[in-house]
Amino acid sequence: MIPFHVQKLSPDATLPAKGNAEDAGIDIFTNETYTLQPDERHMFTTGIACAIPTGYVALLWDRSGLGSKGIHRFAGVIDSGYRGEWKVILWNSTNEPFEIKSGDKIIQAVVQKFEPTEITEVENLEESERGAKGFGSSGR
Repeated sequence: MIPFHVQKLSPDATLPAKGNAEDAGIDIFTNETYTLQPDERHMFTTGIACAIPTGYVALLWDRSGLGSKGIHRFAGVIDSGYRGEWKVILWNSTNEPFEIKSGDKIIQAVVQKFEPTEITEVENLEESERGAKGFGSSGR
């Protein structure tokens, strides 16, 4: 088990939770009420801060229930060294206002291990079979 330590920064914050013990996603809740207007983005507060172990990252993903209603997230990487309040940017892709209430699940976090990278500038990249083909190059 990966430790996931949570600090409530606000008394009205809801602690993250899992629907089932074996689920990958950890439900994250907002502690504010706000109505997203059509095509509007808003940064929602959560009232929590978390400690993720070194060598791990929290990736934020849409909740399928909100995604099916046209509500999507922007951004979504929380590094292990970050100890500030988790905030979530949601976008209303629909033509109708959408109300989100304090205590609603707004995102799911997946904590996973990652390999550190070393950035090195090179004159040329190694060749690959794919090369620079992109944006539909593999067919429909």
